[in-house]
Amino acid sequence: MCEQLPACPVELTITLIGNKWKVLILRDLMDGTKRFGELRCAIGAVSQKVLTANLREMEQEGLLSRKAYAEVPPRVEYTLTELGYSLRPVLDAMHAWGDNYKDEHPSRFKQAPGK
Repeated sequence: MCEQLPACPVELTITLIGNKWKVLILRDLMDGTKRFGELRCAIGAVSQKVLTANLREMEQEGLLSRKAYAEVPPRVEYTLTELGYSLRPVLDAMHAWGDNYKDEHPSRFKQAPGK
C-alpha cells in the first residue's frame, strides 16, 4: 500500500527532502552524476548505511535515478531526475539565506587560521 503524502505543500516538501543528508545529496548532484564514493566524500560525516538508505528513499520518491554497471568492482552512479533538478530554486534560496545569515552573524562562525 502506498504511503499517504501530506496535502500541505510545505509539509510535503519537508517530507521528501527534510533531512540534512537528502539536502546535501541534492546539493552535490546538482552539478551532475556522481558515484557513491564521490557522494560520501563530498558529504562528509555520513555513514555508508545512512547514505544508502537516503539514496534509496530519494530514488523511490523519483528525485534521483540509480544506474548500476555490471563490473568488478561494482560501479553505481546517481543522477538527479527532472523532478530532482526542479528543486534547484529551493536550494538556491537556502544558499542565499545562509549567506545572508553568515554576513549578519559573523561571530558565530570559526575564523580561518591566521585571520
